[in-house]
Amino acid sequence: MAFIEIRVPKMKLLQARQWRRRKEKEKERGERWKAALVNLTEMGSNIDSLQRLLVKKAVFVDDESFAKASLISEQSKTIKSLEQRVETLERELDAAIAAAARARSEKRQAEAAQRSAELRAQDITRELENTTKVFKLHMEELRSKQEEISKKESEIKVLEAIIQTLSRNGSSAGDD
Repeated sequence: MAFIEIRVPKMKLLQARQWRRRKEKEKERGERWKAALVNLTEMGSNIDSLQRLLVKKAVFVDDESFAKASLISEQSKTIKSLEQRVETLERELDAAIAAAARARSEKRQAEAAQRSAELRAQDITRELENTTKVFKLHMEELRSKQEEISKKESEIKVLEAIIQTLSRNGSSAGDD
């Protein structure tokens, strides 16, 4: 079986695709309009039913009763709005109480950290003072040792001088 190759310019293919898309969109629009019209028809029948029900069940009252009912209705709306405001304020109060509790907790933690740091600083200060005292004692000991060494060195020099003098005297006596 042999296939015949048909060449169609790209422009015609694009136009054909666009034409198909337009037709599909028009079809969708038509379906939407039909659905909207159905909805409108149903709403009209619902309104008619509601109107008939209101006519059958309607209660006619005098102006004074209507005014009282209106006043009660307004008061009811006001009460409901105030209740909502109270609930909102209660939530805000709860949030503020929770925030205050967190702040107190953080303050306690900061104070504990500060006390710990102060104690550590006192410990370090005491340690430094003790180290300073030990250093002073060591310095005094070193000075006294230095003085002893100086005394011993001067004694050694005196003894060396005596030995040299004696050895000169001994060698000069041996020469005589």
